[in-house]
Amino acid sequence: MNLFRKKTIGGKNSESSLKKVLGAMDLTMLGVGAIIGTGIFVLTGVAAAKYAGPALILSFIIAGLACAFAALCYSEFASMMPESGSAYTYSYVAFGEIVAWILGWDLVLEYGLASSAVASGWSGYFQGLLSGFGIHFPTFLTSAFDPAKGTIIDLPAVLIVLLVTFILSRGVKESAKFNAIMVIIKIAVVLLFIAVGVWYVKPVNWAPFMPFGFSGVATGAAVVVFAYFGFDAVSTAAEEVRNPQRNLPIGIISALSICTILYIIVSLILTGIVPFQKLGVKDPVAFALQFIHQDWAAGFISLGAIVGITTVLIVMMFGQTRLFYSISRDGLLPKRLSNVHPKRKVPMTSTWVTGLLVSAFAGLVPLDKLAELTNIGTLFAFSAVSLGVAVLRKTRPDIKRGFKTPWVPFIPALAVIFCVYLMFQLQAFTWKGFLIWLALGLIIYFTYGYRNSRLNETGQKKENVV
Repeated sequence: MNLFRKKTIGGKNSESSLKKVLGAMDLTMLGVGAIIGTGIFVLTGVAAAKYAGPALILSFIIAGLACAFAALCYSEFASMMPESGSAYTYSYVAFGEIVAWILGWDLVLEYGLASSAVASGWSGYFQGLLSGFGIHFPTFLTSAFDPAKGTIIDLPAVLIVLLVTFILSRGVKESAKFNAIMVIIKIAVVLLFIAVGVWYVKPVNWAPFMPFGFSGVATGAAVVVFAYFGFDAVSTAAEEVRNPQRNLPIGIISALSICTILYIIVSLILTGIVPFQKLGVKDPVAFALQFIHQDWAAGFISLGAIVGITTVLIVMMFGQTRLFYSISRDGLLPKRLSNVHPKRKVPMTSTWVTGLLVSAFAGLVPLDKLAELTNIGTLFAFSAVSLGVAVLRKTRPDIKRGFKTPWVPFIPALAVIFCVYLMFQLQAFTWKGFLIWLALGLIIYFTYGYRNSRLNETGQKKENVV
């Protein structure tokens, strides 16, 4: 069995039917749309109250460095292989099919669970906004299945997922325009918080600066790293990008830079306004404005959170659809998932399969205990991509690279060290769930993927194996 057979760059198994319509600004907006959302509106409070205290800024810097090193590696791969699939496609070329499948299956976990969790979070904010107008859903429609609380299904979560699926099915350019409008709104809301809150900062709230020690800062970094996920979703759009060698690195690095600056400023102001012990709430940014009696601004923040979380959902689900498309095109999943609509140039089947799966999980399954699985899956993918850059520099120096990661192998090594360190800050339950998920993936690969792979087809093997 040739488990490590590799794809070539630009081989027949990489032919695309997708429409190239995205530019650097579209990609930057996609990245910001995916990154700024649940992290800034929800996780900041929990991380400050439980783990890092005012040293939350250090947690964001550590997580940001890990993602920055990984982003440089993603940029090199994206400029070298402008194909859908992100880490899955990159590892197919660098390491071979079995590793690519593991990474692809890992990303299904990342995008799928993240999308479901984000939809559940959106539902909470949306119901909170409606309650302010005296509108309430029947109890059984307000949350995932829980007989003790009398809830059966989270209807708002299901509806927002189906709406986003419909938007994605209309075409990538239309989806990108809708996303860009919402990104502008949520950045304006974040800037509003900064403009209002900066005048109420009390430096006394920053003491003690590190109440839980450095271990708390490290655990906080492992939690808030979720706030940075999304830049890798930019690379899943590679086949729909004009001049990808130039625009993909610009989109990835610009999005991460913008979001890192905003995260650091917001965390400083947040912990400067409110004593960190009081920040363990679902809506810490809005709570901080209410704490200083700026209720008018808190209302805008709540609306901005709904908009922000919607854009995260759009980009995460977009990434999932392109991942299914890419894996299916390689034969490792049923080929119908890579069918492209002749007019809209959208992988329609994978889009609606994604929508139905995400809506089912978001509506029926409580995902609070599974949030860390998203983190460990993504950190694993970041490590593999970073290692792949160093490997291909040695094994395939002939490949044209539109962008080169600086200081190889040191930057890839730092990315791996940071990501693996953060992975080991996560709980044992998370590791068990992650390993069970990978074991299930290997069963699917050996019962379906290996024999249906396009690299296993007669006549294709020589052309596609390096």
